[in-house]
Amino acid sequence: MANHSSATAHEHTPHTINSTTSTINEALKRRAKAVINDKSIDARARAVIRYSLEINDPWLADLVRRVDAGETIIDESGFLQAPADSIEGKIEVLTETICRAGDESAAALLILMATLENATHPKVLANMAKHFAFTHCGRLNLHGMVNAQIALLERDLLASNQLAA
Repeated sequence: MANHSSATAHEHTPHTINSTTSTINEALKRRAKAVINDKSIDARARAVIRYSLEINDPWLADLVRRVDAGETIIDESGFLQAPADSIEGKIEVLTETICRAGDESAAALLILMATLENATHPKVLANMAKHFAFTHCGRLNLHGMVNAQIALLERDLLASNQLAA
């Protein structure tokens, strides 16, 4: 293959980090660490905050805010509670619990089905749950999903090709 000498290399300029975003992130990390070290806060809630901090969970700010406000984030059964005022948060937490395929998955599925059954607009919530499931499971298994789709496409393509037979 020939090299193209007409292409010029672009100069690399370093990206600057917005100092406000950096400060907010550092402030959030400091507050999360303070919550983790505060023995007056429930140990399970502190464990959730610790794990959220470790994985850079986008819900960390909300969890820290809720703990700071004195809200219980873990219920008696050990489930992470969605914010009381957010059906979207509840659907997302239930969907993520189902996608993790742990011991709580069946219970989360049962709660999700009951939530949909009692909803004013169940189709909207079902579509929301599908979106959250696809997004969450996609993050967990992106390469597996891509590989599965490639295998299906390859099988279909080769099945219709006479040379493959």
